[in-house]
Amino acid sequence: MKRIPPMLPDAAVPVPASLMTLPAVFSPLFTAPSFRTFTTLACGFLAQAGKRAVCGMLTGAGMSRTWPHDRAHSFFSRARWNADDLGIAVAKLVIGLLAGDGEPVEVLIDDTLFRRRGKKIWAASWFHDGSAQGPAKTGYGNNWVVLAVRVRLPVVSRPVAVPVMAKLVIKGTMSASRLWLARRMVTRLAAELPGRRVYVTADSAYAGDELKQLPDGVTWTTRLRSNAALYGLPPERTGKKGRPRVKGGRLPSLAKIAAAAAFSQVTVTRYGKTETIAAAAVTCLWYSVTGARPVTVILIRDKSRTGYDLALVTTEKNPRIARVIERYAARWAIEVAIEDAKQLLGTGQARNRTAAAVERTVPFMLACQALVICWYATAGHHPADIDARRRNAPWYTSKTEPSTADMTAKLRRVIIAAKFKRVYADQPEPEEIHAIRLAWEDAEEIAA
Repeated sequence: MKRIPPMLPDAAVPVPASLMTLPAVFSPLFTAPSFRTFTTLACGFLAQAGKRAVCGMLTGAGMSRTWPHDRAHSFFSRARWNADDLGIAVAKLVIGLLAGDGEPVEVLIDDTLFRRRGKKIWAASWFHDGSAQGPAKTGYGNNWVVLAVRVRLPVVSRPVAVPVMAKLVIKGTMSASRLWLARRMVTRLAAELPGRRVYVTADSAYAGDELKQLPDGVTWTTRLRSNAALYGLPPERTGKKGRPRVKGGRLPSLAKIAAAAAFSQVTVTRYGKTETIAAAAVTCLWYSVTGARPVTVILIRDKSRTGYDLALVTTEKNPRIARVIERYAARWAIEVAIEDAKQLLGTGQARNRTAAAVERTVPFMLACQALVICWYATAGHHPADIDARRRNAPWYTSKTEPSTADMTAKLRRVIIAAKFKRVYADQPEPEEIHAIRLAWEDAEEIAA
């Protein structure tokens, strides 16, 4: 029988007041002891400059000598909380703080591999890994589908993707389908945001039968495959007996559609530049993927003089062509966010193996990444941050905006500084304690 960890002691990591208001919204998701553990491990994860394993979080929080390490491990493997509920709470926090009131929510979808070793790690297997060296492009580990909310921060000009939810790919089950996992996350998010439109953008891998089950108010934009089977819109009913046609005639290939299409000039802002490109739009059916729901195919002629360079497809009705192109270009932000999660914050470095622990740890770490961005955008930014950064690293002559590394480093300093501040107003400072000790020594010498 497994030993149940004892109740948490009174000692806890000091949390900066500017940060405590953010994780406080997650308290309904946990029991009181689990919420204290969550807050402590989150601060330890953000303050840790070394390995972000579970014990590394305890060390970063300064609680490695106060709490036994199995308390931290049991939080991920046995405590009562749900990773999906945490992701929804993080999404609501990000949208409430960083997205416009009532504005459509822009969602980005992608998957990534967190490399692991060992045969007993839950759901670990061989998956495609675009960052792998060599021609095989495969790696062994846990594959995650990540959902991020794209926001505009007042302190940076680039689009920023904030990871809020993640689902583990498990081979041999329904969860083996990345599209199935992505559609479930989007459906859950849309249900939690009644009345808000949700614009989803993903790469060409996220297109299939699952898109026929998209809820109302959700649009899906992706790259169109060159061999996609497109059909015309269904003809009007003739009044004759029999089932009416659900689709029109088969359309020619994209190359032939582009050759006959009328391209127009469109001004778009993407990848930090504003430029004019040629684009054409065709409304049709992608029946095998979206069923009877009409789609708009957007052909982009960027560098070529004939044909097309890129084909996009969206389920949005009467879309603004420039906005669709800009949204797809901004999809790169989730690639940056995943790289930041791995390289800067150490997401995926925990070495747990059981099912519950594996399925909870990465969503927890992505939630911490969202806390960093929310904290910096609402409380942590100071105009002097960039000047200080350029003084410490004068070779960054063109740096004008804070990066995720700058945001993380500043929050880490704030968390570490909070450990050395007095908790109560009447608690003496170290200098005061030193002065009292000197006074005692003088009194003892006089008495002698």
